[in-house]
Amino acid sequence: MKYAITDKCVGCHACLLVCPSNAVFADPDNPKQFMIHPRRCTGCEGQHAAPQCASICPVEEAIVNEYAIAVNPLGSLTGIEVREHVNTSID
Repeated sequence: MKYAITDKCVGCHACLLVCPSNAVFADPDNPKQFMIHPRRCTGCEGQHAAPQCASICPVEEAIVNEYAIAVNPLGSLTGIEVREHVNTSID
């Protein structure tokens, strides 16, 4: 497996249309979301410089690599800096 789609997928069909390996398909349990077939996904190696699914995906954290790291992490598409929440309450 090169890439996977998380539950953050909104079902926009963008990845389905650009995958050169036809590895993207509708989730049988939730047709409004997509999945990537682990044996079909090549990560677009030898075809494109970057994975096409991640390049087109408009949703942050919707596609992860083989290490479960988001290819488009929070803030990467919006340009909004993400800061960690610091608990400042006194108990």
